[in-house]
Amino acid sequence: MKQNLLVTTAAVTLTTVVITATSSPFSKSIAQQPQSPLKQSPTQLIDEVWQIVNREYVDSTFNGQDWQAVRQQYLNRSYSSSQDAYRAIREMLQKLDDRFTRFMEPEEFKAIQVSSAEDDVGVGLQLDINEKTKEIEVISAIEDTPAINAGILPKDVLLKIDGRSTKGMSTTEAVRLLKGEPGTAVVLTVGRANKQLEFKITRQRLKLQPVRYQLQETPSSKIGYIRLTEFSANAVTEMQQAIKDLENKQVDGYILDLRSNPGGLLFSSVDIARMWINKGTIVSMVDRNGEIEREQANGKALTNKPLVAIVNEGTASGTEILAGALQENQRAILVGVKTLGYNTIQSVRWLEDGSGLAVTVAKWRTPKGRDINKSGIIPNVLVNLTQAQQQAMLQKRSFGTMADPQYSKAVEKLTQLIKKN
Repeated sequence: MKQNLLVTTAAVTLTTVVITATSSPFSKSIAQQPQSPLKQSPTQLIDEVWQIVNREYVDSTFNGQDWQAVRQQYLNRSYSSSQDAYRAIREMLQKLDDRFTRFMEPEEFKAIQVSSAEDDVGVGLQLDINEKTKEIEVISAIEDTPAINAGILPKDVLLKIDGRSTKGMSTTEAVRLLKGEPGTAVVLTVGRANKQLEFKITRQRLKLQPVRYQLQETPSSKIGYIRLTEFSANAVTEMQQAIKDLENKQVDGYILDLRSNPGGLLFSSVDIARMWINKGTIVSMVDRNGEIEREQANGKALTNKPLVAIVNEGTASGTEILAGALQENQRAILVGVKTLGYNTIQSVRWLEDGSGLAVTVAKWRTPKGRDINKSGIIPNVLVNLTQAQQQAMLQKRSFGTMADPQYSKAVEKLTQLIKKN
């Protein structure tokens, strides 16, 4: 059994948080998922969490905490229920001041485990906690889902779910409330530009494709347009099929749309980068001991044709690995706005009582060794979109068309590259 390594935002999404056994160059052995929840005492569960953090957490100083003393502090308390233990675990993890290292109760953990995107029911939102305001914020509404069809926009603040305030609520709890039976409605109150807007959205079964592509012809060239929305286990195969099909159609160059992709599985990020980059470093990882592992291109790129990638403020984590590798290996021009700036790698662990723990085990660096935490990746060509432009594009469904300013700029830059090629 290999480690579940995620390069994603702290966001919980209604469709894309997939807990699967994956093979990764950065993997370490972990315990298998319990066949059935075991009966542990609250103290044993707390110690299980402490032990995992003690062995694996990326910061060996534990945010300046005396971690041995922390263990004694929490083991010496009396607990009468699992809920007492859960509260204590969250309190203990807060000492690390790391929003990515987080505990999930059994119900919460089960809610974000998706064996297949086709099994999920919801509205199609990717949510995160704003670090400054502590409010639940929309990273993106996923394409062809009820949320985007209703007009939910990135940066909308989720204020209420069916009239219940989200103040102090976790993203996993918000996801639980947003899920439900297909065909049932949920009322969302969001904050946007100092206004409160209300959306009544009908839940549906979500069938998502991580990769969509098409041949687009301009007066001077044939362009392969590929939209990558997540780094799931299926994304690698689908990307491979997309590139091979477009190569057979003899495209002159590619536009790779990475907007509002929150990341996902580490091995998917690396494998997809290798499809575009024939030589060079893709990413390096620094663990708690300062050791560096580098992932290199393997000389098996599927195409060397000109490439432009589009990124935005919702391009995060694993997607930033790909964007950084394309930019620093001079494989692609990046168009759009600065990416989100998350560079941590989490291991997802099943605990003995059926709850879950995500622990930050490493940080990644770009090929040139850059730490992009909070600073993000700045595109070669900046193209901002106003909120009004985003709303108009939603209404007209013009993303990935010449009515999309970021896409049209990408076409302009790609055309220039094709002429030089």
